[in-house]
Amino acid sequence: MGLIANAGKAACFDVLAEAARLVARAGRTLYSDAETARLAPLDLNTAVCPNAAALARAADLLLVFGGDGTILRIAREIAGSRTPLLGVNIGSLGFLTAVPSAELADALACVWKGKFKFESRVLIQAEGRCGGRDIERTALNDIVISRGIISRLIELEVRVDGDLLTRYRCDGLIVSSATGSTAYSLAAGGAVVFPTASVLAITPICPHTLSNRALIVPLSAKIEVQIISQKPATILSADGQVVTELACGDQITVHRSRRAVRLMHLKSSSFCETLRRKLHWRGATI
Repeated sequence: MGLIANAGKAACFDVLAEAARLVARAGRTLYSDAETARLAPLDLNTAVCPNAAALARAADLLLVFGGDGTILRIAREIAGSRTPLLGVNIGSLGFLTAVPSAELADALACVWKGKFKFESRVLIQAEGRCGGRDIERTALNDIVISRGIISRLIELEVRVDGDLLTRYRCDGLIVSSATGSTAYSLAAGGAVVFPTASVLAITPICPHTLSNRALIVPLSAKIEVQIISQKPATILSADGQVVTELACGDQITVHRSRRAVRLMHLKSSSFCETLRRKLHWRGATI
């Protein structure tokens, strides 16, 4: 079993040390990446791998300690690996982190007993030629094209499988996977989508035309976004990480990646239960 943590979260220290003790006590072989090994005292028999990709090749399960941002980073780094991720939530909301840190011992007991399930989550990919160079980026949650720091609308022409959809005047545009529907897309007014659904969501950010709404398209769709506005600066980001600045005339194509990641969930968990707990859906009373 591999341990990998967000070194920037001090709260990871105690939970990571507890996980190491639990794994060692269960007689499992313990692996860690180099950064995590520096973060907390681990068993002397722990095998240290240089990075997340090497750790995924060595271990049969990765315990990831942090928030959703940590899961997103690791998912990109091990994209295409069959090694599943089990997220331990050290953050706040945590849609991707399946286990609250306070319930770690119980969760691992369930894992030892085989009381878990796997979900394959598709990745999405953005590619194009920008500023005279080719770019290609992969994301688990979303690809976002947005304005820079200047508070002016940008104009984007969007095509789906070659057919013109519309021209948006907006603060930006989010193309999200089903997994990413509960992230930036949700905050921008997009629909909540079951993470196993075979769809992509196109969600404009603060569109000038009030009739512009989020659109759900098949997972097989190719979404072409061309930058129409000269100013202000337009930024491309993948899972919240800034990739590059785009110029007028640049075109980005977003589509399903050939690679995926596997997430582990306990059999007692469900997406409906996650929505009720994370979004505080309790129903109405009179």
